[in-house]
Amino acid sequence: MKVGVVVFPGSNCDHDAWYAINQNLHGKAEFIWHDSTDLGSVEAVLLPGGFSYGDYLRCGAIARFSPVMNAIKMFAAEGGLVLGVCNGFQILVEAGLLPGALLRNQDLKFVCREVTLRTETTNSPFTSKLREGQLLRLPIAHGEGRYFADEQTLDALEAEDRIHARIGLRNQATVKS
Repeated sequence: MKVGVVVFPGSNCDHDAWYAINQNLHGKAEFIWHDSTDLGSVEAVLLPGGFSYGDYLRCGAIARFSPVMNAIKMFAAEGGLVLGVCNGFQILVEAGLLPGALLRNQDLKFVCREVTLRTETTNSPFTSKLREGQLLRLPIAHGEGRYFADEQTLDALEAEDRIHARIGLRNQATVKS
């Protein structure tokens, strides 16, 4: 699979993502610069972590205006696979590709630790190799990581089987597009 790894000013995990796709997954990754208006012939898009544009306003708030985001929105609307990791997820929310918002951590401090997620669906290219209910231990590092959506939005996401995993509380779901 050919994956486009989007590079924003301030990204710091783009080379890690490129390496993981090419070396660990034996796929083919190429970099896509933030001011590109075209995604080329990629089959999937990955928005990596980091601190796009320094994240001085809100995480992902400035990156959502990058020209590449219009191409990503069209790609997603046509059924293309888009994955946002860490800051990439924040950018997707800010760009309106995912409903809801990301809020500052409850104690207003940067959090860096491992969390346990419970797999909620295997009906996704990103989770199809997992078992429903399977526990995954993953690292997190963020200052704005509390996904929030109102009850109506959460009900719709659940009805559409768009919740990938949960930490535990209903409003801390990880959403798939």
